[in-house]
Amino acid sequence: MHIEPEIDAMEHVPPFPRLCRYLSELSPQPIVAVDGTTHIVSYVNPAFLQLVRKDEKDLVGRPFADAVPEGTENGCLALLGRVFRTGIAENLAEQEHRQLQSRPVYWSYAMWAILGASERPVGVMIQVTDVTETALFRQKSVAMNESLLISATRQHELTEVAEKLSEKLQAAVRGRDHFLAVLSHELRNPLSAFSSGLQLLKLSVGDQDLAEDTREMMERQLKQLVRLVDDLLDISRITTGKLKLHKESVDLASVVRDAVEASRTQIENGQHQLTVALPPSPITLDGDRTRLAQIFLNLLNNAAKYSEPGGSIRLTAKLDGSEVEVSLQDQGIGIPAGKLPHIFEAFVQVDTSWRRTQGGMGIGLSLVKEFVELHGGRVEVLSEGLGQGSEFIVRLPVSVGASVEPTNRAEIPSGPRRRILVVDDNKDAAATLTMMLKIMGHDVRTAHGGEAAVATAEEFRPNLVLMDLGMPKVDGYEAARRIRTHTWGQNIFLVALTGWGAERDRQRTQEVGFDRHLVKPVDMDVLTGMLAEMPVS
Repeated sequence: MHIEPEIDAMEHVPPFPRLCRYLSELSPQPIVAVDGTTHIVSYVNPAFLQLVRKDEKDLVGRPFADAVPEGTENGCLALLGRVFRTGIAENLAEQEHRQLQSRPVYWSYAMWAILGASERPVGVMIQVTDVTETALFRQKSVAMNESLLISATRQHELTEVAEKLSEKLQAAVRGRDHFLAVLSHELRNPLSAFSSGLQLLKLSVGDQDLAEDTREMMERQLKQLVRLVDDLLDISRITTGKLKLHKESVDLASVVRDAVEASRTQIENGQHQLTVALPPSPITLDGDRTRLAQIFLNLLNNAAKYSEPGGSIRLTAKLDGSEVEVSLQDQGIGIPAGKLPHIFEAFVQVDTSWRRTQGGMGIGLSLVKEFVELHGGRVEVLSEGLGQGSEFIVRLPVSVGASVEPTNRAEIPSGPRRRILVVDDNKDAAATLTMMLKIMGHDVRTAHGGEAAVATAEEFRPNLVLMDLGMPKVDGYEAARRIRTHTWGQNIFLVALTGWGAERDRQRTQEVGFDRHLVKPVDMDVLTGMLAEMPVS
């Protein structure tokens, strides 16, 4: 059994969560964490080290007062003690500090309590903003007024400049506080679900259904947490110019299909009606497939999030000269006129109090704008106001030589009629593929799980089974094993149709008896070619 070493000299120092530490490392704002009772520093981020021009070893484990230049009133230390005692977050604006240089520095502080397991303060988080330039500018303005007796007009102009600077600083502080509040909320949601899930797993001994439901819930929350961090990293890469596109020739229809599939869970949870209408002719884009799909995924998720249950969402595309125009309309809560100019800014949300339970950082639409513009396109939003729904319009350049004229409907491939069993726990995916195969003239049955697949195969005796792998209870691997154990299953052509495409996945499907391994989304030319090459049985 592994036993964690006891904390002795620093046992009073409050814990600092790994994810919070990671996000603080990225923050340009100086941040310090201290123990509440002794004011001993337990963590400093790189921005604070740069501000005070000291090494981490000179600060961590020492009183916070040592990290602060000599203050005229030490108001920050008094604030620190008060926040720890009351647990109420407070701000302190423009505190003057003396240092070795000839001029003072001015810092503003934002402090909030770090809560322990018993929800009682165990420490304080301190965020410092250097407002020296603003303070000195204001002092200089006052000095100029007093010494030079400048005109009333000039005084008014300087006052306006100072007020604008002050307003910008206050707006920045409000934006920072809002961001930290939303971040804290968004992190607590999945972490709280994880905590509850762990307790449920302890209680689910012998109850496989409860354990499986709990595991799936924890997986969903983990994906939400990962996406939150991914979005933050994307914003960071964009602002630092480090985001690179991997461009290739991409079919718009396949990009939209990827986005629809990824958003299906949120759309189905809201019982929304999604309609997709694309031109009959292929539209080719020169772009990054992943980022293009993320554009439409974020728009679809946004529409689902801000629509009443059962709402209508419509995605349409049309060619307009050298551009393709993709419109996504919803009948959701709409956007007030005052919000329209800011809707694509980071951390902006329409109305976080409107019965929304999905949460969100307000990053998705800002990423849409950035990704569209990186592809040489533009995006706009239209809305008549609250309760009137909204429409997002994305315009992207099409590749040179891309077809702009409608073409006739593709000819349906012909060939021997097959008995085909489609197995997939995603009912929409199974229904779509089944419909396509029936249109091609085949006799098709559908099963939505591994156990049902074996039973249906025994009764239907198909020539071909298209089997998903990642299904609950009896997965595709086990279903294939069971089919191959029967005499009637020896000559069935088994094909794994899955989102898992790594070499180890292909090796495993071969070991359990699959004849082929196809990765979703399957290319219809590949599928029809395989059908034509199959032996007639």
